[in-house]
Amino acid sequence: MPLILVPTPIGNLKDMTIRALEILKDADLILAEDTRTSGILLKHFEISKPLQSYHIFNEHKTVARIIEELKKGKKVVLISDAGTPGISDPGFLIVRECVQNEIEVVCLPGASALIPALVVSGLPTDSFVFEGFLPVKKGRQTKLTELKFEKRTMVFYESPHRLLKTLENFIEYFGENRKVSVSREISKLHEETLRGTLSEILTIFASRSIKGEIVIVLEGNNSKKKDYERE
Repeated sequence: MPLILVPTPIGNLKDMTIRALEILKDADLILAEDTRTSGILLKHFEISKPLQSYHIFNEHKTVARIIEELKKGKKVVLISDAGTPGISDPGFLIVRECVQNEIEVVCLPGASALIPALVVSGLPTDSFVFEGFLPVKKGRQTKLTELKFEKRTMVFYESPHRLLKTLENFIEYFGENRKVSVSREISKLHEETLRGTLSEILTIFASRSIKGEIVIVLEGNNSKKKDYERE
């Protein structure tokens, strides 16, 4: 049997697809990033199936056992707390092991904060790079230096308590006039997207309480090569 990755809503439970519900109802085992969070979701849709914890702190210990369950013909489904498994969430390791063991992997299309934030940003969408969460400490400066002259639109995930620091870092490395879009609470009641220059957006968020999961979409570097070679 294949391993099936099922995206779950990032906010609005109505974003759960009919196909996703059918697969969860038919599963022998559901791997969940947080069984408490997933338990609430499954209860809402009246799904009662065995749940097993699968997160970044235990995936190395559990992946071999899961592979064996798949080889035995068990219907195993992987979900994360919200969005698509493997995108800034556990998933890569088990997928890699399935591929190496010639076990089919299926990923349903579905909820993700990345694409909605990019599309509504007003920045170019024809070519972009997803950077996920920046390193908190070690490697942060190196990564920002690498991205300084990235010409494609850049997309980042960020937590509320680190947003101001990240915007300040962006101003330091990319300049205060670089265009940016910040989306938060996507698909939820208080969803909003703010657009402007880095300086303008930093000023807005510095004067208010910041809540909700955040996606930052940053304009790529439009400078000519001869311009930044002089910096």
